[in-house]
Amino acid sequence: MTEPSSHSTGPEVQADFSQIRYAQCWEDADVMVEGLDVQPGDVCLSIASAGDNALALLTRDPERVVAIDVSAAQLACLALRVAAYRTLSHEELLELIGSEPSDRRRALYRRCRPELEATATQFWDERLALVEQGIGAVGKFERYFRLFRRYVLPLTQSPDRVERLLSEGRSVEQRRQFYNDEWNHWRWRLLFRVFFSQFVLGRLGRDPSFFEHVEGTVADRLLDRSRHALVDLDPAANPYLQWILTGRHRTARPLALRAEHFDTIRERLDRLEWRQVSLEGVLETAEADSVDAFNLSDVFEYVSAEHSRRLLAECAEVGRSGARLAYWNLFVPRHRPEGLADRLRPLRARANRLHKRDHTFFYGDFVLEEVVRSSSVE
Repeated sequence: MTEPSSHSTGPEVQADFSQIRYAQCWEDADVMVEGLDVQPGDVCLSIASAGDNALALLTRDPERVVAIDVSAAQLACLALRVAAYRTLSHEELLELIGSEPSDRRRALYRRCRPELEATATQFWDERLALVEQGIGAVGKFERYFRLFRRYVLPLTQSPDRVERLLSEGRSVEQRRQFYNDEWNHWRWRLLFRVFFSQFVLGRLGRDPSFFEHVEGTVADRLLDRSRHALVDLDPAANPYLQWILTGRHRTARPLALRAEHFDTIRERLDRLEWRQVSLEGVLETAEADSVDAFNLSDVFEYVSAEHSRRLLAECAEVGRSGARLAYWNLFVPRHRPEGLADRLRPLRARANRLHKRDHTFFYGDFVLEEVVRSSSVE
């Protein structure tokens, strides 16, 4: 449930990328940054999507971050974020994103506008009504969550119950009891399964073509993962869950939007570049041994096993020895095939530890792999 559909990937994906699909990155940047372990001076290749996680990589002092996407709409999201970091205060940035309420987003955009290049300027000038909603709220995926918040959630949970779910200071045992006694009733399970079915999700939230390689029941898997988010993880510390349930980042924010990182990201914006190109395209033209970290989102979700193998092989060729690849599996299990065992080493223990605290709870797996020049494995 993230942006990679918009960058990607091959003949299997036949979606329209002319509009914003993801107005935010829906992968946990804390997990991504810690997993990649970017060091000062590293070169990072990142799927752009809306730009949040490419910006988050700047906090680790890389030499360069190259963000890629085939969608001009997604790159316009990144470009406006960069302009906002350059122009606005931290609180104003949060207003423009939609993390905080605001009645002046159009005025904030006008201040950012001189920092935009022509393509992004035209894109946003034609969508000022979207700017007024908050630029983190206007993707197809975010609209899907808004439908859930407006029409499904009120039929299953009272406002008071939602507030208590998001309240701070509760133990795991208290959250488990609340979930079992109050939240997880038959109406919640029924309407959740309907709204998050493959049919509804494919038409309102993502695109039917993105399920080409999915097997099994989507809704039941998401329902099980939602329990993990509501019980095992702390909802009061989960910015992604808070947006789904309230349309804001209330007591928690993704890494790139936290106050302690604002000045650092602003100071390093010149190290970020973005290109309208597919992952295949950038890998085909990149020099061997030139990349230290790959943020690949859930790119392999949308392509065949053979296509995934080719992309992983190309990453291993472009990556320096010790370079790390980070990516998520939503419904389609993808990992380094045995045929690439001499080029990529799975970091399973580290990935599993990170996945257990991944706030973007709907992913089935988080994968870390390392470029090697031998057949050694963890």
